[in-house]
Amino acid sequence: MHPNIFQPLPVPTTGEIREILVRRIEEQKQAVGIVVGVIEPNGRRVVAYGKLANGDPRTLDGDTIFEIGSISKVFTSLLLADMVNRKEVTLDDPAAKYLPENVTMPERSGKSITLLDLSTHSSGLPPLPGNLKPKDLRNPYADYSVDDLYQFLSGYKLPREPGSEFEYSNLGGGLLGHLLARRAGTDYESLIGTRITRPLRMPDTGITLSSSMKQRMATGHTAMLAPVANWDLPTLAGAGALRSSANDMLTFLEAFLGYKESPLAPAMKAMLEVRRPAGQTQIGLGWLIYSTDGREIAWHNGGTGGFRSFAGYDPKERIGVVVVSNAGGVDDIGFHLLNPKLPLANPEPPKLRTEIPINPKLLDNYTGRYQVTPNLTLEISRDGDRLFAQSFVQLPHNRPGDLVGAPKFEVFAEGEKNFFARVTDKQIAFETGPDGRATGLILHQGGRPDVPGARLSGFPLPFGLPGDVCPD
Repeated sequence: MHPNIFQPLPVPTTGEIREILVRRIEEQKQAVGIVVGVIEPNGRRVVAYGKLANGDPRTLDGDTIFEIGSISKVFTSLLLADMVNRKEVTLDDPAAKYLPENVTMPERSGKSITLLDLSTHSSGLPPLPGNLKPKDLRNPYADYSVDDLYQFLSGYKLPREPGSEFEYSNLGGGLLGHLLARRAGTDYESLIGTRITRPLRMPDTGITLSSSMKQRMATGHTAMLAPVANWDLPTLAGAGALRSSANDMLTFLEAFLGYKESPLAPAMKAMLEVRRPAGQTQIGLGWLIYSTDGREIAWHNGGTGGFRSFAGYDPKERIGVVVVSNAGGVDDIGFHLLNPKLPLANPEPPKLRTEIPINPKLLDNYTGRYQVTPNLTLEISRDGDRLFAQSFVQLPHNRPGDLVGAPKFEVFAEGEKNFFARVTDKQIAFETGPDGRATGLILHQGGRPDVPGARLSGFPLPFGLPGDVCPD
């Protein structure tokens, strides 16, 4: 009898998981603290290593609170599946049905954006609304209002028909949460509590921090392990506003894996029964679905200004994994624990860099736009004696010149032509001509190969670019 070539490897032991976390924190310097939760047929376990914050003696555990970012979209889509099960909405309902009459929802070729389109990132809406102009980039969604959302929707023209292609959209996820809350006659956080967290007994999952949660809240950190503020998403809450703990997230996965009875079981099952293409993989309702070694893994990740998260499960093997971090990415850890054949990343630790004073007049030599890849442009700008960088991405389905921008970040001189960022592990080296003006640059980030960028001349500056503040 031939062995089954798809026989899954066992989940790494607690000791092996701890070794991964020690290496990621102590050697690779990618986080201040990481918590891993595993649930499998023989029970659940939590492995934690690190601190709540740099300089804080308190250690992490399964009850430490983290921002889970875009994993919130899974909760939003579970709300959708449950409301469909209750016959309160249908997947094919047009989004416009749940908006005020004075708001115009964009259409294309007579096709309306449906709730299914929003859940599967196939609405045709952009990653973020073009009128997102944060007053404070440290909390970029905080001042984006419902009126701002309605204004953007009423003026936006879809680049393609709804339902035709996948394009990840934080705007779409946030809008879906807003619409479902309107349909239920309440706010998003109350709806999550009533329909999901209270029935599943997840007391540490929500948006508003209780006094107990505040005491157990980890501090988020940049890639350089500097502390950053929490994020607030009052209007687009369905895209990424939730906070949770590893223990609560294991309880969440317990219900998906059928280890505990739940009134949400039919809705949870339905989330993987809907399938649409998502690049090289598939997407159900909220969950991305990755096929590997004859197995399917339903997963989602999340990221805010100072936190990274991963949640995934294998329905057939009944294994679930949660990984939450108060700094660097953890997707590779999550996938590796679900399938040890999938390798761990080996990121370089960020180097300590020292700012030096340079003549501010030199900064004018570097301002401008640089083409780093066919779809990535880096803009260098000056504000007084300070130099800033900002990335703009040309998304494949956007109109030419329709760019999505990331937040500006300051860069600091470590040489007359060499600069580094403190919020992320990026370095920029300018190449100059005989007159001292930059002709190009070299971009280096986190141990990746250096990428050259040629300076552009006469490149038009777009207006009203959004701050793309969630990658995940």
